[in-house]
Amino acid sequence: MPVAIITGASKGLGRALAGALAARGWDLVLDARTPGPLEEARAALASYGTRVEALPGDVADAGHRAALVAGAWRLGGVDLLVSNASALGAEPLVRVAELPLEGLRRALEVNVVAALGLVQEALPLLRSAPAGAVLAVSSDAAAEAYETWGGYGASKAALDQLAAVLGVEEPGLRVWAVDPGDMATDLYAAAVPDDDGPRPAPDGVVPALLRLLDERPASGRYGAPALLEEGR
Repeated sequence: MPVAIITGASKGLGRALAGALAARGWDLVLDARTPGPLEEARAALASYGTRVEALPGDVADAGHRAALVAGAWRLGGVDLLVSNASALGAEPLVRVAELPLEGLRRALEVNVVAALGLVQEALPLLRSAPAGAVLAVSSDAAAEAYETWGGYGASKAALDQLAAVLGVEEPGLRVWAVDPGDMATDLYAAAVPDDDGPRPAPDGVVPALLRLLDERPASGRYGAPALLEEGR
């Protein structure tokens, strides 16, 4: 069975994608910072009959990243690495003039440095997989100038560029940066707590990610809304 590592997998898009892959028979290594919700996700996903390793921890910690890859190795390797865990830099978001530098450092550490560190740790297994792929969850804030989203957007723009270069340097892999579009997630609620407008559930984005896995388009940056529209 193919094996995926998914960070930030206890809820939101990470949890939704994990469920879809488990339904397809994938074995999973899941990460999240909070043990309780992560264990709940593990138990639910194991009901599909798939093998699931749930390792609570912080992706910014090198030892934790090594443990995630070691867990995948025990299951047979790494076919897909999903960098979904994210930090905002400030909760709620603030204008660049007030952005705490420590918050920006945290966003860069989690969204960029940790994502690269995990790729580096997993690269030998990805290269040996029959169809190794890296999926970096980006944001429209990486490409558009939205008030208060400067720090988070800068970190996601850096992630996009790393993914783009990795795709050129590793032609045997597929490396996709994906803007999932608007979603109702805890991350968004923490970013803009006074915005209670309706937003799509993360489950609605998952078919776009599955389309990438099924069709394996060239490495690059993709928008989930466009993938969903084209797939209809």
